[in-house]
Amino acid sequence: MSVAPLPIAISQGDPSGIGPEIALMAWLRRAPGARPFFLLGDCNHIRALAQRLNLHVPVLEVAPEAAFATFATALPVVALSSPVEGRPGAPSASDAAPTIEAIERGVELVHAGKAHALVTNPISKANLYKAGFSHPGHTEFLAELAQRFYGVDVRSVMMLWSPELSVVPATIHVSLRQAIEDLNEDLLVETGRIVGHDLRERFGVQHPRIAFAGLNPHAGEGGAMGREDIDIVAPAVARLIAEGVAARGPLPPDTMFHASARKSYDAAICMYHDQALIPIKTIAFDSAVNVTLGLPFIRTSPDHGTAYDIAGTGKADPASLIAALRLASQLASAVSGTGS
Repeated sequence: MSVAPLPIAISQGDPSGIGPEIALMAWLRRAPGARPFFLLGDCNHIRALAQRLNLHVPVLEVAPEAAFATFATALPVVALSSPVEGRPGAPSASDAAPTIEAIERGVELVHAGKAHALVTNPISKANLYKAGFSHPGHTEFLAELAQRFYGVDVRSVMMLWSPELSVVPATIHVSLRQAIEDLNEDLLVETGRIVGHDLRERFGVQHPRIAFAGLNPHAGEGGAMGREDIDIVAPAVARLIAEGVAARGPLPPDTMFHASARKSYDAAICMYHDQALIPIKTIAFDSAVNVTLGLPFIRTSPDHGTAYDIAGTGKADPASLIAALRLASQLASAVSGTGS
């Protein structure tokens, strides 16, 4: 007996950023047969925003169970306990609470079987820090929520995925100095294991090929420009190979991202945040999707920020959110065996 696909939950993100408006635009551009979604947010805020942008989107506050049936004729909005006070482009510290609540509620609904995946809209960490948010970013917060709702301790891994390139920063939201201090063989081995597992189990890559970037220019030039690639990266790759993982590296970071080089691997593990994000944002700025690996639930996100400077102007492009919804639906279908 086939099981009807569940909708996807979208968190509002920072309500003063472009998250709510690209959700409205994504509903307008929904493809026939696409998996329905609902937005976790303030219904009055979403309606006012649609009116401001002259977007003809009926907005209906619903319970999660009613979202699937509502989607064809209106954007379903699942209400939060806190209203939104900020305006587009003018964030309010008081909106930290509903921003965090939307993420928490999204994970809760996926765990409860009322949504099949979570897509998170961009947040402003600086604004959340003012309200006591203690995590470096979404990725780390989602690991805590996995423990809270699923009772499992995980190490979440951030992947930026696109049809052209997939990259994973081994260290994420830390300074470059801290990233180098944090880098160690066990971290790279664990990251490689998680990437290989999720490429097989969620992305359907039967024999994942993983390339490791070197930390230093030219992957250290045989130790002439630092020993990290010899002492940390190479041993980690050797351990993964011994475990049966098709890993290789360290590769010179300046030559591993051109078109022909990208054909030789399914994902590149990079040593620090910008080493991973610069190439993919250059190659696939509008189509790249942030995917959190290692979690017991599916989470994707647009690969851009809150864009306060254009929020509320109608200039925002929903392409990355639409790509995130499409990928979340594909991953959910692969896990459940249901249609998209």
